[in-house]
Amino acid sequence: MEKKTQDGLWLKLSSIKIYEMGLPLYLVIFALVFAAMLLGWLPGGMLGAFLVMMVFGGLFNLIGNNTPIVRTYLGGGAIVCIFASALLVYFKVVPESVVKNVDGFMNTTGFLNFYIAALITGSILGMSRSLLLRAAVRFLPVALCAMFFGCMLVGVVGMLFGYGFTEAIMYIAIPMMGGGMGAGVVPLSGMYAEALGVESSGIISRMIPASTLGNVTAIVGAGLLARLGQAVPSINGNGKLMRRDQEDLNEGTPPAESIRLMGMGLVTAMTFFLLGTYINKFVPAVHTYAWMIILVALSKAAGIVPKKMEYAAQQWSNFVMTNWTQALLVGIGISMIDLAAVIDAFSIKYLILVLIVVCGVALGAGIGGQLVGFYPIESAITAGLCTTNMGGTGDIAVLSAADRMVLLPFAQIATRICGALVLVVASLLVRILF
Repeated sequence: MEKKTQDGLWLKLSSIKIYEMGLPLYLVIFALVFAAMLLGWLPGGMLGAFLVMMVFGGLFNLIGNNTPIVRTYLGGGAIVCIFASALLVYFKVVPESVVKNVDGFMNTTGFLNFYIAALITGSILGMSRSLLLRAAVRFLPVALCAMFFGCMLVGVVGMLFGYGFTEAIMYIAIPMMGGGMGAGVVPLSGMYAEALGVESSGIISRMIPASTLGNVTAIVGAGLLARLGQAVPSINGNGKLMRRDQEDLNEGTPPAESIRLMGMGLVTAMTFFLLGTYINKFVPAVHTYAWMIILVALSKAAGIVPKKMEYAAQQWSNFVMTNWTQALLVGIGISMIDLAAVIDAFSIKYLILVLIVVCGVALGAGIGGQLVGFYPIESAITAGLCTTNMGGTGDIAVLSAADRMVLLPFAQIATRICGALVLVVASLLVRILF
């Protein structure tokens, strides 16, 4: 009887799959990687970084997707991949050498760019042209109006709390909406410092907590909005942005999956990223991602990309999203979520002001989306929450928590194009308001 019970347990555990491997085998691999990490025996460079990200990501994703409250209300595996990794770094379980290696792989080596390029190209080229044209012209005004609503709301609440109307907007809302650290907080701190005649270090220390907390609350908010959409089906597009659209985001019937076709998709994605880089060299005020989105969208709208290349980009995007999203989320948690900064900045008043911004943009985008023919949940997530996260990594984390990765191109519009406009407006406001 005992042997039958053990056999039954083994079969049950083996039926749980991670990357199509049974759980017992996967746990052995995890233990080997974890031990190598602690002993300092992990290979350096891409191999070691990617191994940690993949192996940790698979297990954390399984845990998140099977933990009741987390799975139901907080975004499941995505939220666990990010914050379990960040906690391991905070408690120094992950050695500093591994943190530096993962950070180098994500940013210096460019895995983040590699991932985002694949998803943007595949998502846009996989859309129907009619959907792209109708949605794009409505999306940017909705996002900008949502950001304005969020700023005004936090300004009023900040004034009531004694924090100050101007300070709440300039030091909480705008840093949250600038497009992340490198594209937002860093240039903003330089602008403020120059206008006010102070050191930028003092300015940036006030902005980083807002950006970080905004990112965290946007990720959690995405999971809650996805749950709300399940409870109220009439406002939920299940990943589809436009109402009254007979076509789904995929156009036509793609050919069977092909390794060679995915190779074509890889080259297509990298070429569009390269073209965006070219234009960014001449117009650096606009981020490479934004130029890439514009180029891919114009190419799709004009119909100049061959159908085979479009299908190839879709297949490559699906491969990347299916196999590497969990790994990327672990990389975000290890290298880009600073829990110490979040804890240091934490106070009830400060947290409420950050939540006001996040709730304000989500509500504004949801209402605005409803008025222009979007599903409110999808609009609130992309044109709302994605304006308050930390750039490309934040977009991926938010959309993963909501299980709406197909909307990444719209999220990138909110983050990159709106973020660039925020910098321009902030450069004017800091001279007018202070």
